[in-house]
Amino acid sequence: MSRILTLSSGNAHKIEEIQAVLDIPLRGLKELPGVPEFEETGVTFEENALIKARGLRDFLNDWALADDSGLAVEALNGAPGVYSARYAGRHGDDAGNNRKLLQELAGVKNRQAGFVCVLALCGPDGNEWVVRGECRGAIQETATGAGGFGYDPLFVPEGHSISFAELVAEVKNSISHRSNALKALLNHPDRPLERFQK
Repeated sequence: MSRILTLSSGNAHKIEEIQAVLDIPLRGLKELPGVPEFEETGVTFEENALIKARGLRDFLNDWALADDSGLAVEALNGAPGVYSARYAGRHGDDAGNNRKLLQELAGVKNRQAGFVCVLALCGPDGNEWVVRGECRGAIQETATGAGGFGYDPLFVPEGHSISFAELVAEVKNSISHRSNALKALLNHPDRPLERFQK
């Protein structure tokens, strides 16, 4: 029987995207009542991913995976960055975050941006692995598409003419920042996921 890996997130979209790439059974925090929330006090994606993965590992005394991701816009000096999910003030307010981003970029010609995903995997023996994935693209002036979540309706990845929210899931999952981070984890020379499955 396959072991189940726990992701330190209640975000169903993230779980779905990760599950689509990893051939490992995955569960999120909503399936584990009583798990505390781990406050993201870091100033980098790496710090926040480790805070969440370490907190969950220590709580479960088992393997834990955490994702910290966001959008970094060149003209905004990397903002919204680690504050992507709460850019407009309330955590998870996708519509508000998208509105604020478009307001900040009104009249700005440089619309280059990148989605960043950092994954931290922590084992109960104290071993930790941190990998990073990115997807470059640009922010369009109006939202398009009904798929995905977050800033997906505004982000057009390089090599494409439509937004993440318009791409079919298979295409998005093959080029996304999260997919690239997962590939880095799967191909890590230490083979941590193989250790997890033993």
